[in-house]
Amino acid sequence: EDPREARKAKQKLFGEESDCRWLKREFPEELQRLTANLRTVDLSGNKIEVLSATIGNFPQLKSLTLNSNRLAGIPSEIGKLKKLETLSLNGNRIQQLPPTLGQLKALRTLSLAGNQISEFPSGLGTLRQLDLLDLSRNKIQNVPAEVSELQVIEINLNQNQISVVSAEVSRCPRLKVLRLEENCLELSSIPQSILNESQVSLFSVEGNLFEVKKLRDLEGYDQYMERFTATKKKFA
Repeated sequence: EDPREARKAKQKLFGEESDCRWLKREFPEELQRLTANLRTVDLSGNKIEVLSATIGNFPQLKSLTLNSNRLAGIPSEIGKLKKLETLSLNGNRIQQLPPTLGQLKALRTLSLAGNQISEFPSGLGTLRQLDLLDLSRNKIQNVPAEVSELQVIEINLNQNQISVVSAEVSRCPRLKVLRLEENCLELSSIPQSILNESQVSLFSVEGNLFEVKKLRDLEGYDQYMERFTATKKKFA
């Protein structure tokens, strides 16, 4: 690969200040010249409707950001990005995720806020490095038992339509932050095991179908508050 050609393509893509906005509906062809070395792609705020299967041709890619576009799906070839650490697709029209997403073993951040996902994604338990899973502002209605397979530190499920949360969420070994604000939860839908059997030290449930202060009536609340207070002191 000619470094001069790569540099020209890069300048054409991103401009001098890396802030070019592509008003195209497809993934830019110019990127194909940079397959060997490209590590970061940010094409947010465009009108991209299709993420080409050629995305799988970037073996060194570590960060892919396509926020605020018009993507309706993700190609299965995404699973070829073995070094990808950050995948941010907020504000698109995505309804489902390909099973190959579970092949992204280096992934640390998966952000899919503001899409049209109606079911909690399956197959993410293989992502052992994943720290943050952001599924806020979607259409998810329940958190299934397989959530226990996740290795994440934080799950953000704010502003969905969730009315059921499996008690298995308390078995997530690294989970510290669970956000369930502005959903459809009754107090009786809150698994007490989150309070007294999990590692969760920040449990956000404001804006549901009960007063937050009612959490104090649940068994295990004192244990949860001990974790919450200890964490707060740690970062004070």
